[in-house]
Amino acid sequence: MKKNALDFWVGLFVVLGFVALLFLALKAGNMSSLSFQATYPVKLKFDNIGGLKPRAPVKSAGVTVGRVASIGFDSNAYQALVTIDIDKQFQFPKDTSAKILTSGLLGEQYIGLEPGGDTEMLKAGDTIAMTQSAIVLENLIGQFLYSKAADSGAAKPAAPAPAAPAAGAASQ
Repeated sequence: MKKNALDFWVGLFVVLGFVALLFLALKAGNMSSLSFQATYPVKLKFDNIGGLKPRAPVKSAGVTVGRVASIGFDSNAYQALVTIDIDKQFQFPKDTSAKILTSGLLGEQYIGLEPGGDTEMLKAGDTIAMTQSAIVLENLIGQFLYSKAADSGAAKPAAPAPAAPAAGAASQ
């Protein structure tokens, strides 16, 4: 009887450990929020997506309304082509704008949607025209350093030449 109870508790501990590892793997893979709700795809074009990844959240007003489905490259326009899946329960106007934002200072990137005022709603396969690319920290630092270097070169005025005494003033 004691051996059976011990085997039961060891087995339960092993199963709980496996469930915990599965949960951690799903969380690390950004797949812990699997949803089986109906969605509709919308396309976005960005000049720079930074570190945006597939399965990244799509948020509006801080609420997750969808996920990034795929990321590709449009070789005609030389832009990143992002397809997002928005849950059917969330309808957005056709003039909605999208931008790539960052959670915290160095956190994961996500897409933020700002609804417009159009009465017609987005449908499956539509493209959001108004997009703002990701802010790349390295580019900001480079621009800051470049502007500081340019300011320091232009900020130093040339020292004026000492005035020579007038010839007539010295004789008086």
